[in-house]
Amino acid sequence: MDQIMNKMGSYWLGQRANKEMSSAGDDIESLSTSVGDGAKWLVNKLKGKMQKPLPELLKEHDLPAGLFPREATNYEFDPETRRLTVHIPAACEVGYRDGSELRFDTTVSGTLDKGSLAAVEGLKAKVLVWARVTAVKADAAKVYFTAGIRKSRSREAYEVVRGAITVDEF
Repeated sequence: MDQIMNKMGSYWLGQRANKEMSSAGDDIESLSTSVGDGAKWLVNKLKGKMQKPLPELLKEHDLPAGLFPREATNYEFDPETRRLTVHIPAACEVGYRDGSELRFDTTVSGTLDKGSLAAVEGLKAKVLVWARVTAVKADAAKVYFTAGIRKSRSREAYEVVRGAITVDEF
């Protein structure tokens, strides 16, 4: 009798565990549709979807790999809308080899296309004063920043991913 009860108990526990695991998968799926863009990367990681490194994504779109600071590790990219949102732990500044400086907010977003990032939010360039960058374009030799005025820089200066320093305000 004990063996029968043990087998029935094991069967019941197994069925219950399968049902709970299925329910958890459904919960993760519904969470991914209900969260905002800022948490989709976390849900994708929980679901096991691998995300390529940000420098690799930039290279695939003909932008320099070192455009964003090393601290920018989490991002979302929607291939349908081409919307890229990059998350940085703290507002920061990065100095580049050519003497140029960029200032990044904790979230930088824009529309990613071949050789360009348009409708940019959360990025400033130093042009005598800090000016908001609205677009970034790149060709084989130069990176162009549109910030009230159009400013070009040597592409070579942005090919290496660099560290940033924390700033008090964006």
